[in-house]
Amino acid sequence: MPSNQEDQSPDLQQYSLILKRRWLVIAAVTASVFGLSALIAIRQKPIYEAEGKLLFSKTDRVSSLTSPSAQVGELSSVTQLSSPLDTEAEVIRSNPIVEKTITSLNLVGKQGIPLEIDEFLKKIKIKSVRGTDILAISYSSSNPKEAADVVNLLMRYYLENNIRINQTQATVAQKFLSKQLPEVEARVVKSEAALRRFKEENRVIALEQEAAKGVDRLADLSDQITQAQANLTDAETRSQLLERQLRLNSQQAVDMGNLTQSKAVQEVLTEYQQVQNQLAVEQTRYTDKHPAIANLLAKEAALKKQLETRIFENAGREKSVPAQNLGMGELKQTLLAQLVQSDVERSALANRVTVLQNAYALSQRRLSVLPQLQEKQQQLERQLQVARSTYEELLKRSQEVEVVVNQNVGNARVVSAALLPKKAVSPKIALYLALGGFVGILLGVGLALMLEAMDQSLKTLEQAQQLLGYPLLGTIPHLGQKAKNGGEALVELPVRDNPYSGASSACEMLQTNLDFTISDKPLKVIAVVSSTPGEGRSFVAANLAVAKAHMGRRILLIDADMRHSCQQEIWKLSNPAGLSNVLVGQAEFRHTTQEVLVNLDLLTAGTIPPNPAALLDSQRMALLIQEAAKDYDCVIIDTPALSLFGDALMLGKMADGILLVVRPGVLDCAVAKSTKMMLEQARSRVLGMVMNGVTADSGFSYYSQKGYYDKNSSDAYGSKPRNGKGEVKFPNIRIS
Repeated sequence: MPSNQEDQSPDLQQYSLILKRRWLVIAAVTASVFGLSALIAIRQKPIYEAEGKLLFSKTDRVSSLTSPSAQVGELSSVTQLSSPLDTEAEVIRSNPIVEKTITSLNLVGKQGIPLEIDEFLKKIKIKSVRGTDILAISYSSSNPKEAADVVNLLMRYYLENNIRINQTQATVAQKFLSKQLPEVEARVVKSEAALRRFKEENRVIALEQEAAKGVDRLADLSDQITQAQANLTDAETRSQLLERQLRLNSQQAVDMGNLTQSKAVQEVLTEYQQVQNQLAVEQTRYTDKHPAIANLLAKEAALKKQLETRIFENAGREKSVPAQNLGMGELKQTLLAQLVQSDVERSALANRVTVLQNAYALSQRRLSVLPQLQEKQQQLERQLQVARSTYEELLKRSQEVEVVVNQNVGNARVVSAALLPKKAVSPKIALYLALGGFVGILLGVGLALMLEAMDQSLKTLEQAQQLLGYPLLGTIPHLGQKAKNGGEALVELPVRDNPYSGASSACEMLQTNLDFTISDKPLKVIAVVSSTPGEGRSFVAANLAVAKAHMGRRILLIDADMRHSCQQEIWKLSNPAGLSNVLVGQAEFRHTTQEVLVNLDLLTAGTIPPNPAALLDSQRMALLIQEAAKDYDCVIIDTPALSLFGDALMLGKMADGILLVVRPGVLDCAVAKSTKMMLEQARSRVLGMVMNGVTADSGFSYYSQKGYYDKNSSDAYGSKPRNGKGEVKFPNIRIS
């Protein structure tokens, strides 16, 4: 967050300084646009607007009169995206109604011909009042009466058209319903017959109750089947036990029971048993050939045959039954009776299980078809219900249509007629002026930014450091010019003439920073260099020399700019003989220097030679500098502009270091790059740079306090910035 705030703060400062530099452009553009807006607003013809309102009730349409799902008179739309009020608004804009209005009022256009429909529609506005069923209709015209008449007549023609359409649609609906009612009634009768036939064929009374009872019956039958099967199992177990005890199966037990109950069989059996007993006794007395034995054997055989005959007659089939089985004891007869009883019970239970299972299967089949029957019944009932509801709805709407046909009303009415407007709605002069001022400011600011972007001069410390890359040794403020008195020259030595000024303090700070410059040898010779003329190089050199002289050092200031020498003008001296005269041997060095201040001597440029570069690059110049360095504590050389001549590079090689003077607003970025390249190619030792002509509001904290400078302080020497303003803004950020 702090970094973002730091980035935004220079941006605001940058734009503020741009606006201050270009305020005249912004003011001129704003005033021009504002004046043009005022002129346009005044010359416009006043426009009046009249407004009327229509309230829409529920509409009577064929769809609402014939559709069973719609309410009679419902104002509805065909699609979800459409609005009923928007639809009615388009009806009002329709060509028949508009043409009728134009013709009735004899509306004409600008050229006196009848008003075109498109032109009419441009003047009319129809909008819905939010949250209501009201349409507001307004018309704009230069004639207030015409505006009101158009709105009222347009609403009247719309209402007439609406009533006519409603009556026509009601008649169509009546015919439609008269045709539909018999058909729907026939569908009702057909649906009722189908439902009745379905119930008769499927023996349906109440399927839901039948389904509930059927489920209960299935559960009951299932319980009975389970109980019967358990009883059957018990009976079978009991029968099997009795059969094992009697060694008879159930059929044999039945047969034996019948034989024991037969009197004829028992009589023969008794006689047969008696013969057998007698035979056994006689065989103990006689042999088998004895006539008595033979007689008993014959009688036994006859009785046995008779017994078999009686058994066959009684049982109905021939059976081989041992004689001993025909005579049973009481216990065996009881067991035999139980076996027969158990067999009868088993047969009865088996039959009951079969009957119950058949009943269960039948009930289950009935229940399985009940859902289909219910579905079919519901389908038939729905068809009947739909047919009945449709018939009842159509019958109801048929009665409503008869009422609508006999009525002479529409679905809209006027709730507010258009009144004669008293105030013009256009032009809105205040809006025009506000818009003109706003647009003017925008255009002015835009033009100012464009001019700023086109200005290629250095403006900021960041630009200077990025392009040159030298350390900043000082900043000399740009001060307001002092009024001239009797044609006197401007004060150009603030260190001498105004020691408490900001420029004086800046020059003193510059010489202090130079003293602290890291160097492998003392700075005896300093060449003051600038890229272009007008950057205040001579001003800086002179004031730096004064500042050093004030420190008690012996200083020599050499004006080496032989083509455009300035030092004699700054010091208000004549230039009879100087550096050029010394170099060509016309004068002696010690006799040519002039003492301008205590501890400060000046060697002017002298007579302008034909080839200054040859003199400055000569051995005599090098020897002169060496001699001066021995006699003085510091030698300051005011050199020519670097971009015009190569003299500065020659002198820079002879000096211990170069001080580069940079003036924002005067130095181009391209020239600055060229200066950097030349200094690097010459391998010159640049001590640093000094910014000259910096304003108090340029962003440098040292000079940013208001009231720091004396109101009467002198201006820094040098040309005005190329933007033509009296001051140069020098913010801390770069303007690209």
